[in-house]
Amino acid sequence: MHGRWAIKPIFRGGSPRRLFLLLALLAVLLMVADLKWPRMKEGRAWLSLLVTPLQWVVDVPSRVADSLSDVVVDRASLLRENQSLKAEALVLERKVQQMAALTAENIRLRELLSASERVDAPARLAELIGVNPDPFQHEVILNRGSEDGVFVGEPVLDAGGVMGQVVSLAHYTSRVMLVTDARSAIPVEVNRNGYRGIALGKGALNELELEHVPDTADLQVNDLLLTSGLGGRFPRGYPVARVTEVIRDPGRPFTLVKAEPAARLDRSRHLLLVEYQPVLPETPDGREEALDE
Repeated sequence: MHGRWAIKPIFRGGSPRRLFLLLALLAVLLMVADLKWPRMKEGRAWLSLLVTPLQWVVDVPSRVADSLSDVVVDRASLLRENQSLKAEALVLERKVQQMAALTAENIRLRELLSASERVDAPARLAELIGVNPDPFQHEVILNRGSEDGVFVGEPVLDAGGVMGQVVSLAHYTSRVMLVTDARSAIPVEVNRNGYRGIALGKGALNELELEHVPDTADLQVNDLLLTSGLGGRFPRGYPVARVTEVIRDPGRPFTLVKAEPAARLDRSRHLLLVEYQPVLPETPDGREEALDE
């Protein structure tokens, strides 16, 4: 083949061929001497010592490349492990949050169970599933309705006390008016001395007010107000509120008494529906007489 891509012979002329033959002969002589002459072992050891720095220098790039590869692999492995640990930490944190929520719910259910044991009438458990967005109506929606035996006027309690009463029904839900609603009025009595009054809702979620309290009434801050059983809506003896303020003003005909609801109106989720049916007095003709609310 001719041209620039033609293969050129390795040895051209006489001198390179003679050099090749000389080197081959020298190699054969060295192999024979290594086999037959014992002192060649010492010579080979010295030659190895001389060649060691060169071998080390030649091996440096390989070792550097291996080290860099290990560093890259270790960094990638650490990044993957870091991401895996972050994901696992998020999962564990979510489980801890769920555990805290379940613990709090368990405590509330235990409190509610304790409250149900204090209720004389049969009671059924209900769960709050909605809140009326109207700020002028304090109402909540429960997951129990007429199909569950709920009736209009049925008292509703939480672990702290009276929350309100059922005011409307659907097949599987019911609407409850809270005691703080401006339309709410509950007959109460003071636990300390038996004084009776009417606790009115004022439209504020943390405030009730006693109506028409004379200046001579024995009322004090921290007095506990209980349902009196009058009116036929609520059974007697359930906590309604605790007196927070008693204002006696000579310029007013009545004492202003403010109270805070005993029920946790803005926090309770599990409630009790009390199957309370008051015993109505009979009229002379044998019919039951309705109680005024």
